[in-house]
Amino acid sequence: MRYGSCTYEEIARLATAGAVALVPLGCTEQQGPHLPVDFDSWFAGELTIEAAERAHAEHGVTVLVLPVIPIGPAPEHRSFGAGFLDLPRPLHDALVTAVLGSLTAQGFQAVVIWRGCGGHDLRQAVTAYSQTRPAVRVYLPDPPFAEIWAAEGDSCVPGGHADSFTTSIMLARRPALVRLDRIPSPSRVLDWQDPDLDFGAYSDSGVIGDPRHASPELGERLWEASLAWVSRYLAAVAGQADTSGATPDLK
Repeated sequence: MRYGSCTYEEIARLATAGAVALVPLGCTEQQGPHLPVDFDSWFAGELTIEAAERAHAEHGVTVLVLPVIPIGPAPEHRSFGAGFLDLPRPLHDALVTAVLGSLTAQGFQAVVIWRGCGGHDLRQAVTAYSQTRPAVRVYLPDPPFAEIWAAEGDSCVPGGHADSFTTSIMLARRPALVRLDRIPSPSRVLDWQDPDLDFGAYSDSGVIGDPRHASPELGERLWEASLAWVSRYLAAVAGQADTSGATPDLK
């Protein structure tokens, strides 16, 4: 399932055989005082690898997961002074477009761009690329985590960043990296439409939402629901071979 573990000859055979290429995009940014800055990249990588394995085991789908790109646009985190690697949006769009070009040149006909950070739009870049390469299907799913939190957690608990969803996942999967004594109080309500979004204007801790409702048990449920969603999505992509550019319907 790992692109990086294959030889170039193996990749060529898999691309010719119709394997789906999956590009996980991460980010390096502050996650409050209680979580490590690599959460988005770690989560994107681990989730997509396990989902690819499940899609293969349950649906016979072959998915090659590329190495995580661990840097993206993160200007909203600059006011916290440390822990961010901010790649300007035009450069990020160009990087993703270049990756798509490389995969197209290798013969992949279906590519999924998985965004580990909700702030990475990429719709214009993907649309522009798809218009010039109509034979390649590029999928850009909206992350399902808000819906999963509403179903498995508590929709009354506000979220957004380094919140109870994220903290629960960490407690379940990487508990040694959670600074339990540093879990902060809730933030103020954030305006996601703010064109000059600065998390520091809404939160003293860097957290958006309320991280105090996290637990390992909840984290396991959230992980399983996320894993099931991504696995189903990959199976749907593989079943959409004759639907150019369409987004699989998972409802």
